[in-house]
Amino acid sequence: MLLEAATAFCRDQSPVSAVRARMGTEHGFDRAVWDAMVALGWSGLAVPESLGGSGLTLAEAATISEPMGRHLLATPFAATQLFVQGVLAGASAVQQAAWLPPVCGGAIGTVALFERDGDWTLEDIEARAVRAGASVKLEGMKMLVPDAAVADALLVSVMLDGAPALARVQRDQLGAQALQRETVIDETRRSYQLDLTGIEVPAAAMIEGAAALNALAAIRRAAWLLASAEAAGGMAGVLDVVVDYLNTRTTFGRKIGSYQSLKHTCADMLVSMERSRSHVYHCATLITEGVQPQALEVALRMAKVESGDGFVFAGDRAVQFHGGFGFTWDCDAQLFLRRALWLQHSFGDAAHHRRRLADLLLPH
Repeated sequence: MLLEAATAFCRDQSPVSAVRARMGTEHGFDRAVWDAMVALGWSGLAVPESLGGSGLTLAEAATISEPMGRHLLATPFAATQLFVQGVLAGASAVQQAAWLPPVCGGAIGTVALFERDGDWTLEDIEARAVRAGASVKLEGMKMLVPDAAVADALLVSVMLDGAPALARVQRDQLGAQALQRETVIDETRRSYQLDLTGIEVPAAAMIEGAAALNALAAIRRAAWLLASAEAAGGMAGVLDVVVDYLNTRTTFGRKIGSYQSLKHTCADMLVSMERSRSHVYHCATLITEGVQPQALEVALRMAKVESGDGFVFAGDRAVQFHGGFGFTWDCDAQLFLRRALWLQHSFGDAAHHRRRLADLLLPH
């Protein structure tokens, strides 16, 4: 039921004309659409009911991400869910009671975890934090911070006393020059560089020790699942574009969709989409069942590999099928390829995950 509702919502709110119009705006999304999602309870979907949320899980969030990928809907939904998962896994009860209810009411959250070296290991952190009485001063740079310009709160990873920690930074604590928008391949996205110089937060805004490691692990798992779900949906969107074109374009007196080589490629795309969906919903099931962390990690990494590579293949073929037109700005196929390339490298590409899977499945 949730998938059906989300599919109808994304289809209605994100036709390709709206996608293109939002790409030219400052923040890349429609605030009215976000408000409608909040009214549906999606922003606080995985937040406990006692804190104002719907009391569901990350598995249900993946169900919403899939049609978002299919219709290229741009919102701060994924960034906010990463923030929520980090807080749920690492914050104290007092911190959760203060930080999560605003999210259920529509506040936007995000995470700042990556740095100039591009390391996908979240525990390898260069940014630093220094205690200053009852406060903590931050220093360093963060890259690829999603939706930072509209975020009401950010979870920023730093090294504090020689160990990973997370600092909750509020929007009014950012300096005037703290954010610089980055140029990324997916122009439906907004990504920023964050300069931590001069940012000071209360000690009570820190997540430290084992709790910080738990939070980073939860954010990583959430990122893999949501990216995989979005990519699986993206493949469905690509097929919509391709099948429509193959049944429209005529050459040598026949529809190009009648050519066997194009049919076979579409079949490959469909099979890859179904494989990816199977991986995603297997992961979602494991999350709800609370399996051992290693089993869940294996499943999530497999899902990320399958969906990431499959979406890029589908997007690339869609561009090729459109011929020279496919490489132009006016062709919708290139929008999906851009989204696919972004998701493929988000929180680790296929080669990265295959190396980790080898260690997990084939121990020396």
